[in-house]
Amino acid sequence: MPRFPISEHCNGRVFFNPRHHPRIWPWSILFWKCTSRPARWPRWVEIASRTPPAAPGPGEIAATWINHATFLLQTPLGNVLTDPVYSPCCGPEGRYGIRRVHAPAVEFDALPKIAAVLLSHDHYDHCDLPTLSRLAAAHDPVLITPLGNADLGHRAGFRQIVELDWWQAHTLTPGLVVTATPARHWSNRVTGWRNRRLWAGFNLRCGARTVHFAGDTAYDDQMFDEIRHRLGPPDLALLPIGAYEPRWFMKTQHCTPAEAVQLHRDLGAHRSVAMHWGCFQLADESREAPLQALADASARARLAPGEFTVIQPGESVRVG
Repeated sequence: MPRFPISEHCNGRVFFNPRHHPRIWPWSILFWKCTSRPARWPRWVEIASRTPPAAPGPGEIAATWINHATFLLQTPLGNVLTDPVYSPCCGPEGRYGIRRVHAPAVEFDALPKIAAVLLSHDHYDHCDLPTLSRLAAAHDPVLITPLGNADLGHRAGFRQIVELDWWQAHTLTPGLVVTATPARHWSNRVTGWRNRRLWAGFNLRCGARTVHFAGDTAYDDQMFDEIRHRLGPPDLALLPIGAYEPRWFMKTQHCTPAEAVQLHRDLGAHRSVAMHWGCFQLADESREAPLQALADASARARLAPGEFTVIQPGESVRVG
């Protein structure tokens, strides 16, 4: 069994969150499933397939939302894909578990050359081995992931794998740097020991521009303020707004839209885009509920128009 550096979030073998660690026990999952009354979602939402935008110019980054937590980040120095999921289900082998309700907005074969994949943690809705295997075969990218996740990359066929602890950075090419950042979450797949793989967000810096990808996270009243102080306010933040009900179960692992607004402010992001909604029914709220809740929270916080936006699958934003 591998050993890891002892820190405020690792005892050498098991990872945990500083101060407040969620205890996600099998009985609590069973109780939630037996007592929940989930809202009805549509069986399928038809969306138009799109091609990625033109390559960005110097000093620009283009972010295209494909689905769930999958973004294509195009930079002049290389293209990066976050938590890629192209399978029909988020579950074992991509064939079992929760089914998607819309197709990936950018077809796999329409992706430009991918230089790196950022894998935030091992949960099936973020770590889809069939998709990772396709990417490894088609693009041979670098896999950048938190400590303990290299075994998943090897299973998917990646030849280049970089594991990072929180705050460690990797330079993909001069001027393009990825830093692993803290997130409040947990890890486990169907088999194996719980929390033996670390979870993280990522800060992508290309020249003077930065994008913060939060991965999967609950709100923390210190963590994201520290990210801002260490790495500076990002030009763009990609923040989760879905899978938050019921709160007794989800509050230690997923943000509400109102908490995502506070996360946006803690980071000091110039602009944020919502993710982690609308593709997989992972919790009890309706598909549309996060959108109205985000609009209400943004109004209460008096955010400027366009400061925290919802885009549709396949749409893009540019910074720079």
